[in-house]
Amino acid sequence: MTDSRLAELTAHVPDLRLLTELADLIHYGRDWTRRWGPAPLAVALPESITQLQAIVRWANEHRVALVPSGGRTGLSGGAVAARGELVLSLERMNRVRGFDATDRLLDVEAGITLHAVHEAARERGLLYPVDFAARGSCTIGGNVATNAGGIRVIRYGTTRDWVAGLTVVAGNGQLLELNRGLVKNSSGYDLRQLMIGSEGTLGVIAGVQLKLAELPPPAQTMLLALPHMDALMQVFARFRAQLKLQAFEFFTDVALRHVLAHGAQRAIDADQPYYVVAEYDAVDERDEQAALLAFEDGVREGSISDGVIAQSEAQAAALWRLREGITESLAPRKPYKNDIALRISAMPVFLHEMQVLLASEYPRMEVVWFGHIGDGNLHINVLPPEDMEQGEFVAHCERVTRLLAETLQRHGGSISAEHGIGLVKRAYLGSTRSEAEIALMRGIRGVFDPNGVLNPGKLFE
Repeated sequence: MTDSRLAELTAHVPDLRLLTELADLIHYGRDWTRRWGPAPLAVALPESITQLQAIVRWANEHRVALVPSGGRTGLSGGAVAARGELVLSLERMNRVRGFDATDRLLDVEAGITLHAVHEAARERGLLYPVDFAARGSCTIGGNVATNAGGIRVIRYGTTRDWVAGLTVVAGNGQLLELNRGLVKNSSGYDLRQLMIGSEGTLGVIAGVQLKLAELPPPAQTMLLALPHMDALMQVFARFRAQLKLQAFEFFTDVALRHVLAHGAQRAIDADQPYYVVAEYDAVDERDEQAALLAFEDGVREGSISDGVIAQSEAQAAALWRLREGITESLAPRKPYKNDIALRISAMPVFLHEMQVLLASEYPRMEVVWFGHIGDGNLHINVLPPEDMEQGEFVAHCERVTRLLAETLQRHGGSISAEHGIGLVKRAYLGSTRSEAEIALMRGIRGVFDPNGVLNPGKLFE
């Protein structure tokens, strides 16, 4: 608090909560990457849009960089403050601002958690369908800033598909009300969509109007064991054709070993190299029969080795834990992570090329991969050997990631499916975006944030 700029900030925004203790700086200055030492100037926790605007205007006046912060569950370094930035945490702006029953719009502040949104929708007899394991700590503002996907994209799409309107404080301090919940709006550029996935580089998301859906039909959960990699896409094609899928997630035997060691319960006795958690509509006996037929057909053709259908909600939750508990089980090892996306049609060939690349380049390292195979999104986690220094490990992985990015580029894929670019992936942005696109992105950023105060260094240099 001895910094004169902070004294001016507190004078400018007298009721602002400001944190400067070392423990707070560490807590708020990093995300799940843990690759950069947090070193923020301070942590500001506004509780209103008025305070938020005042902070952004102060930052422009004093040329202080701001790092917008949600739940900090990101894996790309997008919420890291390592160069004396002011962390702008939205956690106190966590209220439900309103609900329109006619339009089925839930109006929330950006700091509300995804779990709280789920509960608010359920209380109104509706569903907010975007979902993933970090639901208890990630925030809607962060979800919008990274266009988060999750486990049910195959049925419901990504966050982008459920944002009807945004309240944003642009990098120059202007307040923007974008789209205002309209279903149809052809009056020029849709700046709402531009903000989604912008990683806090164009504006600070303050409020979100979320579309809600009908409650889903009753669902059933099935765990499948598969004998080989090609079976992944074969089983997916069969299940998509014969069932109404809500989710189709896969993981490897290596991932299974880690999550079992972390406390999950084994559901299938025999070991197989690949596993799938499938969730599908189970409205009546016809749906159940269709699921059994799809399973039996898979067994007959040799693409399914074994399987189990949940007999209760508790068992379904236990099956889902085998997939959703993987990231947490790997966290103590500080893995190097890749989050990639391809078209479904490109997946079979790419999987084989990826396997060859990973086996060749990581002979001494354990590679754990899993993900949302139903929407073309894979998560690749490389675990460091115990005798390898962290800097050497990261440098080696970054070299391999460049090779992976080149492979993705040949197949028309993306180096970031749902975690953003942040600090981690900005060197590989050119594998996904052309030089012309990146130049336009830089120009757009300059319009919304002319003094470069919002999340500098993220997305691109």
